[in-house]
Amino acid sequence: MDTKELWNNILPEIESSVSKANFATWFKDTKISGFEDGVVYLSVPNTFVQEWLLKKFHQLILKLLRQSSESIHRLEYVIKEESKQKNQYIPTKTCSPTRELPLSEHYINKDDNLNPRYTFESFVVGPFNELAHAAAQAVIKNLGVAYNPFFIYGNTGHGKTHLIQAIGNAVKAVDPSKKIFYLTSEKFQNDFVSSMLANNINQFKDKYRKYDMLIMDDIQFLSGKEKTQEELFHLFNTMKDSNKHIVFSSDKHPNFITGLEDRLKSRFAAGMVIDIPAPDHESRVAIIKSKCSSINLFLDDEIIDYLADSIKGNIRDLEGVINLIVCQTETKNKTLILNEVKDLVKNSIKQKKLLSYKEVVKIISDFYKISEEIIYEKTRKKEVIKPRQVIMYILREDFCISYPSIGEKLGGRDHTTVIHSCEKIKKDIQVDELLSKEIREIRSMIG
Repeated sequence: MDTKELWNNILPEIESSVSKANFATWFKDTKISGFEDGVVYLSVPNTFVQEWLLKKFHQLILKLLRQSSESIHRLEYVIKEESKQKNQYIPTKTCSPTRELPLSEHYINKDDNLNPRYTFESFVVGPFNELAHAAAQAVIKNLGVAYNPFFIYGNTGHGKTHLIQAIGNAVKAVDPSKKIFYLTSEKFQNDFVSSMLANNINQFKDKYRKYDMLIMDDIQFLSGKEKTQEELFHLFNTMKDSNKHIVFSSDKHPNFITGLEDRLKSRFAAGMVIDIPAPDHESRVAIIKSKCSSINLFLDDEIIDYLADSIKGNIRDLEGVINLIVCQTETKNKTLILNEVKDLVKNSIKQKKLLSYKEVVKIISDFYKISEEIIYEKTRKKEVIKPRQVIMYILREDFCISYPSIGEKLGGRDHTTVIHSCEKIKKDIQVDELLSKEIREIRSMIG
């Protein structure tokens, strides 16, 4: 067994399953140092990393190892120490045999590919996702009928994968006879290509059409893949005609996925399309408290409020920082104070790139399907006025640019025009649900 290749293949899957902060902290300087009698020996830099991987990521690593090779039965950790006699890794404190069992609550069933940890019980509901949560409940109660297809979209780390897998787990709990399958669109694409190369496309069709519910994540990766989209279109129609449910997720509204065929967009729009925007402050507080409760970590309300105010948008970033706080707490053997947490956040969270006003203009122009050049022109065309006003509103509210500066950047307009536009959009979103939804989608695209 090529252990180096095995670990290099597994690391990207681990990286996609954890936050960037967690991956950089816990998986740096790790590698498989040996394989013998079904036991994989994972080399780690020190005892602290060894204990943390065993406590937090053991089942994930073991699951991925077993998926790569059925000959792997156990996973043990070794400290990277060079023997004076032999240039090899010496096993130290390894995990007990009871930790090696494929416990059902941690083991992903290959028949449905669902992660049992993704349930509605562990899903934190707040104002930002309550509509998506309510619609998901309706899907479960009226399988094959209500909101079919069900399409969830939003930026990375907003809880899309958790929600769509929770639907599958809930349906399975209610009726174990239902055939459910979760996969990414990339896996669907790879399966399709492999079936064509092997000249067994009918076997591919039969495989996916047997399910009562198909859950496909990250549909945006099918952009430009015409043959795969065509096969998905036919699969979609077959399942829909048989009252079988289809659930999708994406990082953006299907209408704004470039390279996606119009007939697929039309099918998606025929069901329910709901966005999950960035969590609001109160929801971030609830998420932090829920995470802390699950790992028995106590944080002062002052620290929780600081974290919720400092880390906006991405739930995975919140979880990553909480794990780092646990790490520092155990390393120092004391509860961290606010200033220590501030230093941790400052050094751990990568600052997002600030967009220029031209990039904002381009994003919003593309959203409304108009030329960005026309935004700067002295025109009062109806199809231009609204996008321009939205641009002014976003630049003012989200980027804190002054009214005169906005007017100057957008074709030399008077600052009173900018004020009027901002106030109009601010007033309209209170009564116009469509406009309010558009603003949320634009903010999601801007990030």
